[in-house]
Amino acid sequence: MHFDEEYFNSKEFQELLDSYEIGVEAGCQPFMDADDFVNIADYYNMVGDYDKAVHTVDYAIQLYPDATLPNVFKAREALLKKDYETARQYADKIASKDDPDYHYLVAEILIAKGHIAQADRYLRDYGLTVDSEEYQDFVKDCANLYIDYGISDRAYEWMMRGKPDDSDDFKELMARTFFGLGKFDESERLFNELLDNNPYSKRYWNALANTQFMKEDFTSAVTSSEYAIAIDPDDPEGLLSKANGLFRLNNYEDALNFYQRYEEIVPDNEFELLHHGICLVYLGRKQEAVSVLENALQIADEDSPYLIQIFQELAFCYSSLKKVEKALDILDRIGEEDCDHVDLLVVRGHILLENDRLEEAERSFREAIILSDTSPCVLLRIIVSLYDNHYVKACYQLFKKFFLVLETTGEEFSDGYSYMAICCYDMGNKDEFLYYLRKAIEHNPDEARLVLGFMFPYGTEVKDYYDYMYHKLNQ
Repeated sequence: MHFDEEYFNSKEFQELLDSYEIGVEAGCQPFMDADDFVNIADYYNMVGDYDKAVHTVDYAIQLYPDATLPNVFKAREALLKKDYETARQYADKIASKDDPDYHYLVAEILIAKGHIAQADRYLRDYGLTVDSEEYQDFVKDCANLYIDYGISDRAYEWMMRGKPDDSDDFKELMARTFFGLGKFDESERLFNELLDNNPYSKRYWNALANTQFMKEDFTSAVTSSEYAIAIDPDDPEGLLSKANGLFRLNNYEDALNFYQRYEEIVPDNEFELLHHGICLVYLGRKQEAVSVLENALQIADEDSPYLIQIFQELAFCYSSLKKVEKALDILDRIGEEDCDHVDLLVVRGHILLENDRLEEAERSFREAIILSDTSPCVLLRIIVSLYDNHYVKACYQLFKKFFLVLETTGEEFSDGYSYMAICCYDMGNKDEFLYYLRKAIEHNPDEARLVLGFMFPYGTEVKDYYDYMYHKLNQ
């Protein structure tokens, strides 16, 4: 769900907000329509002041216990906590069962519970009662509901039930639907059209930045986020988008600065702290990174999607600081979580190898290979671990066997050529380096950019890597 940024910036809303806040500061609760209270609460949510939002809606419900929007707000608050029974109770309190927002809430509860087909059936049945002149708005509201829950295929189906128009809200919904479907070129085109009409919308700039980021056009994503920041220097989404773009461009110093600016506005965010810590690692400030990652671990919930990565980065930090027992203890704690145990064995082997415990590392790697049924992905990670730990000759020999087996079995596997190329470069094998560089460019340009990009001037296209390096090495 997106907030009505234009309305919140209007003189009408600012006067409403001022009136409300003056009353609160004076110690008396102001009186206004239920919908106005919810608009103010939505504004507080948009600016990140959740406590004020809840307080505002709670007061609205005291005045209007059966009003639609305050109960919708509280129901959605319950849905965020997966408290479906409470959400249903708030829905039942709504007096006007003919209100479209009541019907959308009933459908949303079904969607949140995973009953997608049932929700769709409910909305289609309700749609039969909608007046023809209101049907277009109904279709867009249904699509928006599915977009909020990341169900983009259903959102697209609903958008197709309406009539395409040139309105900004239709274009934005279509752009977000395309984004969810992974059609990033179409999404980018529509967000650019929206910005042509409204170049001062930080929401559109941030959405465009996200689309460009997903296309791995990180330079453009950074530029778009800069426009959002220019409009609002304290916009958390813009700051985080720029930080993420700079991070992917390997500009860790500047990325760190923007992660820290984001943290000042949105503290105690494990995603930010994780990437803050990784930036410090890349900048060689590993002791500082440990402190940041430990903090991330403390604030992360048990179901945080970043928990395992935080554990792993912390283990790598302790290992590089030669605190191997602490690193292994961290890995033991990961093992208690629901995680990829093959991946954990590879990480353990890497840490043992880094600390010269070769026999233990070999056992861990061997177990990972057996458990993965000799997965090429696992073999590749083990070989790369050898390279990272400066066993360059052993890495080279294993890569030769690795590619020979792939060639013999005919198995399609496009990864690894970039790592073999850099291995050959380090060993001074110029001809083999160029051979595998060409292979890397042909088979996996993304890997080539990630692994070999540091060898070329900033901005060099992957397709130009071979010619650049051939001329450099043959001058």
